[in-house]
This record gives sequence, structure tokens and C-alpha cells, in this order.
Amino acid sequence: MDSIFMKIIRREIPATIEYEDDDVIAIKDINPIAPIHILIIPKKFIPTVNDAVEADALLLGKMVLVAKRIASEKGVAEDGYRLIMNVGKGGGQTVFHIHLHLVAGKNLPFETA
Repeated sequence: MDSIFMKIIRREIPATIEYEDDDVIAIKDINPIAPIHILIIPKKFIPTVNDAVEADALLLGKMVLVAKRIASEKGVAEDGYRLIMNVGKGGGQTVFHIHLHLVAGKNLPFETA
């Protein structure tokens, strides 16, 4: 299966890249809900969290650690930030390739959708 994120990873679609290594890429969200809104995306295609397997545990953990690193680099680690992962259509997922939202830079209400 293919996704818009796979096209970004292959550089078929442009994106503002904030971080990249062999396992993940982090890009600015094109429809941000806060001053800082970055998507941390695994390069491995996994449609939803429900499709993740035990072997993906390190990759999923790495996504959180990359978010922590970016929050620190952006200067929002001390004040706080939100990590969001939508799962499935009913959970607000619109791109079916797992991704972690890093959102910061303003007071965020509990509900963001």
C-alpha cells in the first residue's frame, strides 16, 4: 500500500522536513492547529496502530523520542507539548499511515479535534 507520507519519504511530494533518520521522518503539518505542529512518521508503512506488531515496538518508541528531541530543539519541552496519535476513522485518522502529532506553542484545550 502507498500513502501520501510514503510519497513524501520518497521525495515525490515536497514537505518541510524537521528531522530525518533511517527509521523516521518529521515534517511540518500543512494544516497546523498550533504554532508548532509537526508530524513524526515512520518510514515503515503501518496503516494504523491496530496494524502494529510486537516487532514495531522499538520504532513506535523511537517516534516518541524523536518528538521529545524536536520539542527540546523548538524550546517547548519545559513549557509542555502534546503528542497525539489518531487511530482509525472514528479516532480522527485521515491519513492511513501511522504518525504522531507534536503540537505546542499555545495553551491547548484537552480536545483538539
